[in-house]
Amino acid sequence: MGSYDEEAEFSGFVQGRWNGLVRTAYLLTGNQHDAEDLAQTALAKVYASWRRVRGSDSPDAYVRRILVNSNFDRFRKRRLAEHPTDEPLEPGGPHPTDASAQVDQRQVLFAALAALPARQRAVVVLRYWEDLSEAQVAAALGCSVGTVKSQAAKGLAKLRADSGLTDLSTPATTDSRWKVSA
Repeated sequence: MGSYDEEAEFSGFVQGRWNGLVRTAYLLTGNQHDAEDLAQTALAKVYASWRRVRGSDSPDAYVRRILVNSNFDRFRKRRLAEHPTDEPLEPGGPHPTDASAQVDQRQVLFAALAALPARQRAVVVLRYWEDLSEAQVAAALGCSVGTVKSQAAKGLAKLRADSGLTDLSTPATTDSRWKVSA
């Protein structure tokens, strides 16, 4: 980048999108620290090509694609040493408040998302959390709409079959984006 105006424009772009990028990255990674690293990696790549990004039809779509691709690269470069388990690492007791019950429900949902293969997780997150159309998801992932449909169907089927999710008596949130339906 060259000019002060470009720097200020990029800074404003980052400030306006940071929280949303980290939320999406969290859903892709299942870990807050990895999510922040992933968002920073994506924004570093965007910074390097800011002139091209800001001139695109949809800078947000451009950044989402970089975010998802950077997440895929994470898995290509190294395999995670973490192994998800059905049992919590620390014993927990009943929670007296609805807010803590929602936290528990979200954790079950995040664990179920983390169990999905990376491509299915990306499709489910972009399609149902980011509320993108099938065409937008296909563009973000660099695949066909048919691939988006099949990966979404497979991912949703796995989520429906997840015993942790079927045991929940209420949705993880009141947000309709989390309703798992065809």
